[in-house]
Amino acid sequence: MSKQNKNPKRGKEKIKDNRTATRKGSSQNIQRNSFVKSVLDIFQQNPLYYYNPPQVCKALGINDAASKDLVSRILQDLASAGTLLHKGKERYILNPETDTYQDAAVKLTGIIDMKRTGKAYLLPDDGSEDVYISASNTGQSLDGDRVEVHLFPQRAGRKREGQVVNIIKRSRVAIVGVLQLSKKFAFVVPDDTSLPVDIFIPLSGINNARDGEKVIARITEWPERSNNPFGEVIDILGMPGENEVEMNSILASFDFPLRFPVQVEKEAEKIPEQLPEQEIRRRRDFRSVTTLTIDPADAKDFDDALSLNSLPNGNWEVGVHIADVSYYVKPGTSLDEEALKRGTSVYLVDRTIPMLPEKLSNMVCSLRPDEDKFCFSAVFEMTPEAEVVNEWFGKTVIRSDRRFAYEEVQKIIEGAEGDLKPDIMTLHALAAILRKIRFQKGAIAFHSEEVKFILDPQGKPLDTYVKESKEANWLIEEFMLLANRKVAERIGVQRRRNKPPVFVYRVHDTPNREKLETFAEFIGKLGYKMQLGSRKGLANSFNNLFEQIAGKGEQHMIETIAIRTMAKAIYSTHNIGHYGLAFKHYTHFTSPIRRYPDLMVHRLLERYLEGGQSVKSSEYEELCDHCSEMEKKAAEAERASVKYKQAEFLLNRIGEVFPGVISGVSKWGIYVELEKSKCEGMIPITRLEDDFYTLDEDNYRIIGRRYRKIYRLGDKINIIVRSIDLQKKQMTFDLTSEKAKG
Repeated sequence: MSKQNKNPKRGKEKIKDNRTATRKGSSQNIQRNSFVKSVLDIFQQNPLYYYNPPQVCKALGINDAASKDLVSRILQDLASAGTLLHKGKERYILNPETDTYQDAAVKLTGIIDMKRTGKAYLLPDDGSEDVYISASNTGQSLDGDRVEVHLFPQRAGRKREGQVVNIIKRSRVAIVGVLQLSKKFAFVVPDDTSLPVDIFIPLSGINNARDGEKVIARITEWPERSNNPFGEVIDILGMPGENEVEMNSILASFDFPLRFPVQVEKEAEKIPEQLPEQEIRRRRDFRSVTTLTIDPADAKDFDDALSLNSLPNGNWEVGVHIADVSYYVKPGTSLDEEALKRGTSVYLVDRTIPMLPEKLSNMVCSLRPDEDKFCFSAVFEMTPEAEVVNEWFGKTVIRSDRRFAYEEVQKIIEGAEGDLKPDIMTLHALAAILRKIRFQKGAIAFHSEEVKFILDPQGKPLDTYVKESKEANWLIEEFMLLANRKVAERIGVQRRRNKPPVFVYRVHDTPNREKLETFAEFIGKLGYKMQLGSRKGLANSFNNLFEQIAGKGEQHMIETIAIRTMAKAIYSTHNIGHYGLAFKHYTHFTSPIRRYPDLMVHRLLERYLEGGQSVKSSEYEELCDHCSEMEKKAAEAERASVKYKQAEFLLNRIGEVFPGVISGVSKWGIYVELEKSKCEGMIPITRLEDDFYTLDEDNYRIIGRRYRKIYRLGDKINIIVRSIDLQKKQMTFDLTSEKAKG
């Protein structure tokens, strides 16, 4: 028999005490849970930083001993649970492998732009602001890789930061560098300074390469705990400094093949040069119409020609004739597979690396004078005011009457006599009207300088000059733009309720607003203004700016930054128009010898003109992405070859004085671009010995602390060439009061 409570009052008091204790415990739990959330918020807001208990308490505004003790116990419990990592001296950091850490970050994909120091920036696919990635957070990513990044919560006044968590696609298969051989192992030191790690090569993987040779290495693995990737030598290029070795090094660095596979060459050699009569009869014959080509003086692949014919009604028939590469290169062949792999021809300083073998690019497809050639043509009936009143697209056969260089045509336009002058002047007049209309409708006149070299037989640069674009270039440009636009409209404009079939477009997105505002602020400090209102107003603002800076020291620098401010033009099946050209429909139709997208456009245009069904969007979008990527690599390879030749040009001019313009300032020094050669080097700030200089980053200048001497962006100065690092393509200058000779 259980005992009964003899004191009912005492029993009630006990029950009351129990209830009070329960409520008190519940309150403490609520308080603790609130503290846990507050503590985690601190770490989630700053997932890269370590905190000790006093720092957490300070962030939470806690002063009493009881709460401080509770925070310490919470930190210990979170570390025991694995949510935090406990380092020495009571320091804690958010564990990157937990869901809490994942919640603190937003996933973002893009391309890694790595610096020689090991830090990097993510260039997001969505065009948003770059993301800073510290060297400790780049993981095993390399420059140019497509990666996934966890974006950390942004703190007020700070740039976005993140951590690489996944490598989606490596940017390069091969890495070019110099082999450093020791008794038990070797390393390949990359030429590219944006690759901050050397490649470890076991002796079994050196492939008979010798110490000091330029080689191509392939990464085979990257162990998780290793600072360096492991690899093997797959090709030996030769000794550094030799022209052939250096140009091949640049090509290999961007994964462009150094030679055509044997099977591809064999396929090309089997193609007959004689045109079949049966095929000629299927085509519209332009061989009796006056036809000409206009190209650079050293060109060998002529993939476009213009014909001109006067019509009885006073109008002009202008034919834009493009080499019919699709007739010779069929899908599924080795020729086609190799052309797709390359995506584009590459133009280095001293050579062209063609997309197609020479038999095709320079012989069979090239629209050489006095030879019958197959073309895919866009033919326009135009009024004397350059209005297109009729158009026709189809397969043709032509015969070029004359091959012109741009310089010849320019002289004729400027008044000299020459072959086919009446035809050239008519085409020039029509092109000038087309150009005027284009800019009236909001096209932007972006301009970039093209540096050219005069080379000796061994490829050494003797002199440099900047290639100018004049009326002769504009003549060809306007008719190529017309053909590209009209082809895109022929397929892409929706007719009635029929949805346009899948097509390949050249698209250029609207610029990022933040980048535009940054650019406007930048040029504002240099005394120029931008209107960021309407699209047409912005275009006019850009064009006015380019007119204002013409001939000034800051011209090249501003033009370069303006181009970087804009989105990049790419290939896509999704037509969003071309912002820079102010075209709603635009494609690339005019260069199938050197661009694979143009070959795709030819095939699709022929298919649809013959009533064929639409192709799959996903398949062609993938091809577009590849071609856009290869085009970008080709441009980077071309710039690398120019930079190398500029450094080589100055190598034998150490101690000489040149005029230049300040093209950039940093805490490390002054960047200077030489006036004629456009070589850019740096004057280290430590070499400015007349004062102690500090960077005024907001106003793009450095200022002497004692004498207040100022060097600002755009200033003209004289420099003396101090040293050249040919392998790194780096040029170091000293400031001088001496005047340049000549």
